[in-house]
Amino acid sequence: MPRDLLKARQASSLLQTSLLLRDLPVEKFKGALLVGALRLFAMLPWGAVQRVGSAIGWLMWKLPNRSREVVRINLAKCFPEMDPVAREQLVGQSLKDIGKSLTESACAWIWPAQRSIDLVREVEGLDVLKDALASGKGVVGITSHLGNWEVLNHFYCSQCKPIIFYRPPKLKAVDELLRKQRVQLGNRVAASTKEGILSVIKEVRKGGQVGIPADPEPAESAGIFVPFLGTMALTSKFVPNMLAGGKAVGVFLHAVRLPDGSGFKVMLEAAPEAMYSEDTETACAAMSQVVEKYVRAYPSQYMWSMKRFKKRPPGEARWY
Repeated sequence: MPRDLLKARQASSLLQTSLLLRDLPVEKFKGALLVGALRLFAMLPWGAVQRVGSAIGWLMWKLPNRSREVVRINLAKCFPEMDPVAREQLVGQSLKDIGKSLTESACAWIWPAQRSIDLVREVEGLDVLKDALASGKGVVGITSHLGNWEVLNHFYCSQCKPIIFYRPPKLKAVDELLRKQRVQLGNRVAASTKEGILSVIKEVRKGGQVGIPADPEPAESAGIFVPFLGTMALTSKFVPNMLAGGKAVGVFLHAVRLPDGSGFKVMLEAAPEAMYSEDTETACAAMSQVVEKYVRAYPSQYMWSMKRFKKRPPGEARWY
């Protein structure tokens, strides 16, 4: 075969291959692969779920990766007074707990909701939520990325029928799974879009219940810098604006991992009076202070791999 003709055929073959690769539904494949992994985690006994999660976190600690570096930066900035050796141990334990959150959440996403609820071994402050529900006002359940918020979601939805506010994952298959599994108990979900925000506000105004994480970093126009863990953090005005002037009732909820790994403790607390202030800075600072209290009490169970402090006040250097 003439050399020029052979080269032409090889080029044609490479072009066809590249076109096939381009047309493969890569995101769909990634989504199916991840959902498959979540289903495998959910098949494990609970003790194995904890051990596998811890092992994933240990690998994240020992092998170079971006999440480990973000954890180290966040802990160094938020706990500068801590002994460096002790702080590195906290880095490791935090990553192990993040690994556990992953495998535990797989179970919460795949199992029937009641099976996750049965893992709640202790509940502290349930009367706070009952009183809020009996008030006749809208109820804003406030949480953060501490412990396991997926188990907390099922527990909260077993007490009322809230709209759960969330940021959709990038993979469509995972988003579809979450939308299905997070509404098992007759509640609804709302993505963090303009339509989702409006639906949440409307629900609260008509006396319904919602669940909102207080700690994701908002857009600069939607937040204000207030103290959090010894630094300034851009904090969402969304929750304080809904509570301002007593228009709704705020309840903090968290589900933390028990030391023996047997399950979770759910803690509920009424929002402090300052969170009902018409002054946004006062209200946001009060909300941040409550979240900080829980993070300091359970430091390894906070999701330190989240770039919580990505935006900085004017003149301050970026962390990441």
